[in-house]
Amino acid sequence: MQHKVTLIPGDGIGPEVMRAAVRVLEATGVKFEWETFQAGADAYEKYHEYIPKELIASIERTRVGLKGPIGTPVGGGFSSINVELRKRFELYANFRPIRNLPHVPTRYPDVDLIIIRENTEGLYSGIEHEVVPGVVESLKIMTEKACTRISRFAFEYARKNKRKKIHAIHKANIMKLSDGLFLRCSRNVGKEYPEITYAEHIVDNTCMQLVMNPYQYDMLLMENLYGDIISDLCAAFVGGLGLVPSANIGEHGAIFEAVHGTAPDIAGKNIANPTAVIRSSLLMLRHLGEHEAAHKVEQALEEVFRKGDSTTKDIGGKAGTSEFADAIIAAMDSAPARTNAEVART
Repeated sequence: MQHKVTLIPGDGIGPEVMRAAVRVLEATGVKFEWETFQAGADAYEKYHEYIPKELIASIERTRVGLKGPIGTPVGGGFSSINVELRKRFELYANFRPIRNLPHVPTRYPDVDLIIIRENTEGLYSGIEHEVVPGVVESLKIMTEKACTRISRFAFEYARKNKRKKIHAIHKANIMKLSDGLFLRCSRNVGKEYPEITYAEHIVDNTCMQLVMNPYQYDMLLMENLYGDIISDLCAAFVGGLGLVPSANIGEHGAIFEAVHGTAPDIAGKNIANPTAVIRSSLLMLRHLGEHEAAHKVEQALEEVFRKGDSTTKDIGGKAGTSEFADAIIAAMDSAPARTNAEVART
C-alpha cells in the first residue's frame, strides 16, 4: 500500500530536518507519495497567499500532513500558519508524548507524560480589536462542543493505551464561565470512564507541581493557551523542543509537526537536529497503521542516541543532520527481525 502525504518543508532549518525524516521514513520500506508545498512567507512570494490553495487541496486529498517549523512574525505580519491549519481542518486535538531518550542528561529520568491540548478555541481564536486608542480586547471563546470533544479524545486515548489518570488543567477560580465550562464537560465525560482516575489542578499550581515532581502526572488535559505553555515546559524535562514530537488530529485529517523554531542562524549548515520531526513521523506512521515501521524507526533512533557519537552536536554527538539520518538508517538495517508474536504485542 502506498500512502499519500502532504509535505510542508517549512522555514529555516525546516527543509534540512524534513529531508532527514523523509529519508528515514522511506528506508522503512513503507511506500509514500509526497505532495510538497510551502506555507508562510516563502509561499507568499510564489503564490501571493500564506497558505496556498494548492496546499489546502492537497491536505483535503491526502488527509495526512508532515510539517517542518514555520516562522510567525511577532506583533505584526501574517497570522500563525500552524494555528490557521489547525482551525481550517478542525484538527482539534494536539497530542504530545513527553518521554526521555537514552544518553540525554536531564534532571528527570524516565518521564512518561501525555499532553492533550484543545487546538481550535480559547484565546487562540485570534478575535481581537481595539476598543479605543490604547485599549485592546482579546476574546476567549469556549464551546461545549469543543470542550466535550477534546475531553473524550483524552479519555478514549487513556482507555485504549491503559493510562490510569487524567488531570484537567484550568483557571476556573478566576475565569469561572469559560474554564468552568471546560471543567463541567471534562467531568461529564470522565463519568463514562470509571477505570480512569480524574483530577483537576489550577494551571499556575500545575507549573510548580510539574517542576517539583512531574512523576505525579500521567495525562494532562487542557485548553489551548495552557496547553501551549505547559507542553513547552514539559519538553524541557526530556531535553527541549528539539526532541519532542507533536500531532494535530481531527476527525478527517491529521498534521504531524516539529514544534521547535526555524533557527535561521544555522540553516543550510547541516548541523540541525532532526529528532523532533523524526519522532513526529513515528506518530504519523502509527496513525497510518504502519506500527511495525514505527517500531523499527523508534528502536533505531534510540540505539543511535544510546551510542551517542552519531547524534548531532547540540546533544553531544559528532554528526551532522544527514549523517544522523544515515546512522538511524544503518541501525534499522542491522536490527534483528521480529517474530509475528512480537509484532502483535507492539
